[in-house]
Amino acid sequence: MENKSQSSRGFLIALTATVIWSTTGIFISYLSREYSLPSLVLAFWRDLFVSFGMIIGLLVFSRARFHLERSHWKFMILYGLTLAIFNSMWTFSVQYNGAAVATVMAFSSPAMTAILSRIIFKEQFSPIKIFSIVLSLAGIVFVSGAYDPSAWNLNPLGIVFGLLSGFMFAVYNLEGKHASDTHVDSWTALLYSFAGATFFLLFFNLGNDLFNAGKVPFADMLWLGNSISGWGILFFLGVAPTLGGFGLYTLSIRYLSPTTSNLIATLEPAFTAIWAYFILNEVLTGMQLMGGFLVLAGIILLRFAKE
Repeated sequence: MENKSQSSRGFLIALTATVIWSTTGIFISYLSREYSLPSLVLAFWRDLFVSFGMIIGLLVFSRARFHLERSHWKFMILYGLTLAIFNSMWTFSVQYNGAAVATVMAFSSPAMTAILSRIIFKEQFSPIKIFSIVLSLAGIVFVSGAYDPSAWNLNPLGIVFGLLSGFMFAVYNLEGKHASDTHVDSWTALLYSFAGATFFLLFFNLGNDLFNAGKVPFADMLWLGNSISGWGILFFLGVAPTLGGFGLYTLSIRYLSPTTSNLIATLEPAFTAIWAYFILNEVLTGMQLMGGFLVLAGIILLRFAKE
């Protein structure tokens, strides 16, 4: 059973992370719509700017956090690879499925996290916690608009990318828990995981270019050209919502179980809808509001459930 004080702190940190994190969809949608920025290129620059922001931040506030024990390097490489694959699968899922279906499939991760936590960490679940998972997933369906049958005209690649995005996010959660359990500082883990992801995404882009016969390697890396506004938005996406969201989310796993942190993160679609209303003037439908309340109800139930 989690200490109540630590649990409350973890809930607040995870909720704050989710609010910040929820703005990423707004920026990614804008960059994709206005600039047609390729998914892997967007993922690379996003992770690179996160790494850059982390380096500057640690140089100013805590240089000691650059230190990583030699015994942790192999794990951190795996952690970075997981993050790179997750970012890639997520962006491809949006490309092939559309935002609504991609969101629902990505947030199948709480159930996957629960199953993996049960297998790896022997985590126990009460009936209330199981019900909260079901309630949260049902709410996501309504928030994202995936209740519309026309949203589920998926192709095979879309199904694969969508399911892999949920699975890789679950794996990322468990690896974050392992990093915490082995006393790797949250910010240190964030720095090296994103630096590793940037390295792998560079090769993902190269592989994608080589796969497309006749394409010059890295030809799309400077896709935004001399667009100051485009680069500015992409940079802000990396150092603000991504860095802030991932940083606080990683920190929350120190106080909560992976499944609990992941479930709180399922509020992201609801917050994204709210941001879209104020920033993009998108009107919330009755179904979206109902879905938001279902997700919130699931989180409230989870808050009072026994671990």
